[in-house]
Amino acid sequence: MKKWSFLFLMSTSVAIAQVESKSNVKEEFLFTVVQNNAHGHVEDQCQTGTCWSFATVSFLEAETMRIKKVDVDLSEMVNPRYMYTKKVDSYVRFQGKQQLGPGGLSHDAIQVMREYGVVPESAYSGFVLGEERYNHNVLDAYLEGLSKLVIEKKLNESNNDWKVGIEALLDTYIGKLPTQFEYNGKKFTPDSFRNELGLNPNDYVMLTSFAHHPFYSSFVLEVPDNWSKGQYYNLPLNEFQLVADHALKNGYTIAWDADVSEAGFSFRNNMALLPVAPFKKEELFSQKPNEIQVTQESRQADFDSFETTDDHLMHIVGTSKDQWGNLYYLTKNSWGEKNSAKGYQHVSQSYFRGKTVCMVVHKDALPMDIRKKMGI
Repeated sequence: MKKWSFLFLMSTSVAIAQVESKSNVKEEFLFTVVQNNAHGHVEDQCQTGTCWSFATVSFLEAETMRIKKVDVDLSEMVNPRYMYTKKVDSYVRFQGKQQLGPGGLSHDAIQVMREYGVVPESAYSGFVLGEERYNHNVLDAYLEGLSKLVIEKKLNESNNDWKVGIEALLDTYIGKLPTQFEYNGKKFTPDSFRNELGLNPNDYVMLTSFAHHPFYSSFVLEVPDNWSKGQYYNLPLNEFQLVADHALKNGYTIAWDADVSEAGFSFRNNMALLPVAPFKKEELFSQKPNEIQVTQESRQADFDSFETTDDHLMHIVGTSKDQWGNLYYLTKNSWGEKNSAKGYQHVSQSYFRGKTVCMVVHKDALPMDIRKKMGI
């Protein structure tokens, strides 16, 4: 049983992000953790494009802690194993005119939970060839090659034998999905285990904030990884951020999808900033931040021009502040404990406002007035 990693940050002691240079000169950003909600330990997605699963599974682990006070290590690889079958089928049906790579969004993992259930890591690790680290490079290449061959040769017109090959690939590289398993001395199915943990897929809402669709309505978010055509409820930016702040303050966490291609996003430096140009990157993380004041209009312009892209999903678990009093979102990444913050980052409010693509929260985390507007 894993230990709750939030314990290492529970105090209000100062956490330090150290900035290193080749000359070994160091400056310090000083962070104080303000809020740190219960969640599990940092994982490493390794050589896979499955951040969407790692982030959402971490979010669901936090939900079991909040709902049932249970510390459980859930399988991240159940979601790609289940959804890759659907993704290949959809890719063929759309004649190759949609995303096929390993990426996805949180609603894909929520859909797996709805249709299949959840299983613990101990019942389905995704390691089938004696590995200790994930590497899906070969699997991704095989899936792409076989899918394109099906379209090129029109194999789907005569029979569906090719689907057997897809399932064989997934079984070989990720493993066969379990139909039942034992956990803490009790037998479960994926469905019954989900119910045992108090997880209800209908309790989770997908949110975004873009002006090219009406606010207070839902639309299919136009990013390549939304291959399954998930619907996102559209809120004005200030209300969107209010949801995040209200959720965290009240003990909830957030599955977060964002652009991480910006110069101000630095896993090494434990931070994400949205600085005013011009700036020197080498000085960005060693001085008081001067950040862009993000508006609905500036956010929209960046999305329309592809300056904001859908890159990576993470798990927001709390808040922190720097020595100048600026507030940040304490964010758990899935790249292992490879930075001085042991896998965490401090994401500025400006970065969140400008570079968030979408997020998932429990419906009870919504402020009541916003929940009423959404009709839930």
